Amino acid sequence: MDYLIYQDVESVMELADVSADDLANELGVSRVTVSHWMNNRNAISAKHMEQFYSYVYQKGIRLNRIKEQLYREDVVSAKEKLLFHGAKTKLEGNLRTDCSKKINDFGNGFYCGESLEQSATFVAAYESSSLYMLTFHPEGLVGKTFCCDREWMLTIAYFRGKLEEYKDTEQVRQIAKTKENIDYIVAPIADNRMYEIIDSFIEGEITDVQCQHCLSATNLGMQYVFVSEKALSQVTLLERCYLSGLEKEDYLKRRNESFRMNMDKMKLARKQYRNQGEYIEDIMR
Repeated sequence: MDYLIYQDVESVMELADVSADDLANELGVSRVTVSHWMNNRNAISAKHMEQFYSYVYQKGIRLNRIKEQLYREDVVSAKEKLLFHGAKTKLEGNLRTDCSKKINDFGNGFYCGESLEQSATFVAAYESSSLYMLTFHPEGLVGKTFCCDREWMLTIAYFRGKLEEYKDTEQVRQIAKTKENIDYIVAPIADNRMYEIIDSFIEGEITDVQCQHCLSATNLGMQYVFVSEKALSQVTLLERCYLSGLEKEDYLKRRNESFRMNMDKMKLARKQYRNQGEYIEDIMR
């Protein structure tokens, strides 16, 4: 799926109240070049792509946010979800369940998030990253939903290879069956900060209650993990959206600000719930 540059150029001209000549002058390209973009006659170069979308962002036009809102208005059914997928480069071919690393939260699967910003933030550090907007129709599918609790923490730890010591326990045998006979998973998003907290729990440094409240403090939102081909057949790609360097910088800045606040919240949660709950060795007996 290519960027819809021809649509975006027309939208920006409308929003910024500029003509094709004005836009060409602003970007330092010929009027003919802009016309070609608008008529989708030839591919825009990577240099001009960045130049155009940076211009849009500098104008204060949050094009991806506007698209998100418009798509949300189209998603009128309670059984349909608008989701987002951040890609380090771009999606090639058909969507697949084996395109992710095995050590992800739930192993192999196609991962999406409910939040545009969160999905974009995950790939904002990559030069050629992009954002996809999708819809998902879960009708007729079998899903499993997790919340931020002990089951979710242990499941994440299992799929990331952290429960080898307990592989012969009944708890781990049950966790190993998590993806059996289901099509998709809905669960809190985990990131590197969360993995460090979960590791502290698995290593016996904190209790399950401390871990749960520390993880709740990060509040990264929910993710959808598609683990069957049937589920992927009910996912529809809407659009591939460009992330300019300026937009990425904003996402990374907000992530750093959120990180500092979340670290403080986690420290307080760790202290407040000290000695409450159970340690891993007691749970796995």
